[in-house]
Amino acid sequence: MRKLLIILMGALLFFTACDRTKPPKKNTPQPTVTLPAFDNDSAYAFVKAQTDFGPRTLGTAAHENCRIWLLGKLREYCDTAYNQSFTAKTYDGKQWPCANLIGSFGPEKTKRIVLAAHWDSRPFADHDPNPANREKPIDGANDGASGVGVLLEIARQLHENQPDVGVDIVFFDAEDYGPKESESVPGDWWGLGAQHWAKKPHIEGYTANYGILLDMVGSLNAQFMQEQFSLRDAQDVVRKVWSTAYELGHGQYFQNKPGGIITDDHYYVNKYAPFKMIDIIHYDAASGTGFDPVWHTVSDNIQHIDKNTLGVVGTTLLQVLKNE
Repeated sequence: MRKLLIILMGALLFFTACDRTKPPKKNTPQPTVTLPAFDNDSAYAFVKAQTDFGPRTLGTAAHENCRIWLLGKLREYCDTAYNQSFTAKTYDGKQWPCANLIGSFGPEKTKRIVLAAHWDSRPFADHDPNPANREKPIDGANDGASGVGVLLEIARQLHENQPDVGVDIVFFDAEDYGPKESESVPGDWWGLGAQHWAKKPHIEGYTANYGILLDMVGSLNAQFMQEQFSLRDAQDVVRKVWSTAYELGHGQYFQNKPGGIITDDHYYVNKYAPFKMIDIIHYDAASGTGFDPVWHTVSDNIQHIDKNTLGVVGTTLLQVLKNE
C-alpha cells in the first residue's frame, strides 16, 4: 500500500490553508450520547472470516473464495449487489483477473454516500524485519480486512434499519500489489481497483455526495490523524467525521492533528471520480513508516486486531449516516 510521506508539521504542504475543527480544551468532558447499534464481535468475526481464507493475493484460490463469500454477504444485506470484473496489469507486467464488489442501499435515492475499503492483501511482506519472510504473502488482517469487516457489520445493521440516504459499500480489489520497497517503478501501480472504478463506475454516470475510505482500522489503541489529501480535497467531510467521533466520545482515537500524505484508494477516486473521498487510516509516527508496526509483514494477522477499535470506527460511520 501506498507511498507515505510522514509529515511531522502540517505546514509542510497545504495544511496551513486548512481551517480545521479546533481540538477540545484540556479537561473538557466529552459529551455522553447514545451510540449507534454496532456489534464489535460481529465485525471481528467478519475480519477473521477473511483471514481464514489465507492471504487474498491476486490469482490465488483464497482470493477467489473470498470474493465469492464477500459478494454473497453483500447480496444478503444490501438491496443490490454488483461484481465489477476487470483485468489489472501490475507493475511487474503480469495481468490478473480482479473484481470490485459493490453493495447498494436505496439505489433509487439521489443523495448518496460511499463507504469503501480494499479486500485484497499484499503478495509479499517486504517490510518484515526478517529477510526470510519478505517474499511471503500476508494475511492483511489490518491492511484491508479490518475495513471490510467494519463495513460488512455496517451493512448488516443497515439491512435492519434502512438509512435515509443512499449508501454504496465498495470493496476495491488490487489495491496492494504495488512495487516492493526495494524497487522503483514509475507509474501509478497502487489502488488499481479504485482507479478502474473511479474511471468506469459500476453504473454509468454514477456520482455521490462524498465518500469515506477505511484502511488499517483495527489496531489496538489506533490513532486516526487527518490525512492531507483528504484535507486538501474534502476538508468539510473530514470535519464532519472527526467532529462526529468526538461527540461520540472517540476523541482519543480520532486525533485532531495532521497525518501524512498517503497515496491510498481515495487519492485515485479524488483524481478521477466526480466526487471527493477522505481516508480514515491509522497513523503511527513512531513506527518509522507512519503505519502500524505490522504493516506489510507476516505479523499482520488476526491476533493484532482489536474489537474496540473496529467498534469506534463503525459507530462513528453509522452516526455520520444517521446525521445525514
